[in-house]
Amino acid sequence: PWRPAVLWDRVTLICQGSGTTGATTWYKDRQRWWQQGHNHFTVTESGTYRCDRSDSGLSPSVRVLNDRLVLQVPAQALLEEDTVTLRCWH
Repeated sequence: PWRPAVLWDRVTLICQGSGTTGATTWYKDRQRWWQQGHNHFTVTESGTYRCDRSDSGLSPSVRVLNDRLVLQVPAQALLEEDTVTLRCWH
């Protein structure tokens, strides 16, 4: 995957935890946004998203952009002298 995510890539967020699936609470831009048993949804608005599950706690945040120009980098960690491909979308 690429970071940040962009809406035109059709972004689906999935909240996974270590225990059995329970209610998932979603946050958008630090505000409680959606609470339902579903652990996934397709993003339709730009923002910063997190999920919370009682068995695993609060997830790291994911940014989804809808800007006119976006520079994306691979999601994996990089080391000095690694070769990297960047994507620039407009």
